[in-house]
Amino acid sequence: MGSRSLRERLIDPNSPDRSPRRAAYALPTLFTAGNVFLGFYAILETFQGVMTAVTGSLGPNAHFERAALAIGAAVFADGLDGRIARMTNTTSEFGKEIDSLADVITFGIAPAVLAYAWGVQFVPPPFEGQFLEHLRRAGYFVSFLYLLCGAARLARFNVQKNPVLKNPGRPDRKYFAGLAIPAGAAMIAAIIYAMDSVPVTNWIISVLWLGMVGLLAFLMVSTWRYPSFKELHLGRPRSPLTLIAIGSLIYLVWNYSQPVLLALTITYVGSGIAIRVGGIVRRRMKSGSAQPEHQVG
Repeated sequence: MGSRSLRERLIDPNSPDRSPRRAAYALPTLFTAGNVFLGFYAILETFQGVMTAVTGSLGPNAHFERAALAIGAAVFADGLDGRIARMTNTTSEFGKEIDSLADVITFGIAPAVLAYAWGVQFVPPPFEGQFLEHLRRAGYFVSFLYLLCGAARLARFNVQKNPVLKNPGRPDRKYFAGLAIPAGAAMIAAIIYAMDSVPVTNWIISVLWLGMVGLLAFLMVSTWRYPSFKELHLGRPRSPLTLIAIGSLIYLVWNYSQPVLLALTITYVGSGIAIRVGGIVRRRMKSGSAQPEHQVG
């Protein structure tokens, strides 16, 4: 009894094809419902943060911080629901569709609204003219572009079983085609959280911020290779070195959450760029070395 896996314990004994119990399907759905709630909560906290900042309080904003933390918690919950569904053999088309709809809310709408409210809304006019109006229009466009590209990324993920990557990796590893939308949302949330959730009031920083959000939108619809970590299974035994690494990471996140979470998101988002650029450089070096030498004399 004690050696049975979680999947075996959830099998319906009255099912001729050893299907999971009906109640087992509720387990990953609960995480998806929690994902939707966290996205809804992040949107509400963003509205509250805007109303607080409008009164003239442009210092650390607790509402923006809670919105960023809610998105970060949703990233963790989103990573668990799929793994739990695979562990319990309760994957279904319904679960896949509702998970995508939840991701559009939590990792699309919520980060887009938060990105505009935190990074553009409270920039004062730097000089006379229509610059501020153009900046805000650009903020509307880039935030919407992030949402649109995230939705397109989810649709592509659902319909393409084996997407063709620009830079295929090892055949024994699993990869995402483009940046996953939870990673893009995590990047936005981590930056806001690391900046103590103080709204941006400098137009140069605001322009750079919009450039970063636009880059995330591009990476989501690209076919650049990103590690999926799906080959990591929660049920497998771990080596002592792995346990030490996981324990150290938990300690660092708990005590130095702002710089550590920011470093983790930058490393992951930058990994796809580095892999792509490295592949281009290697191909050019190989093609250059393959050219015949021209001798003089």
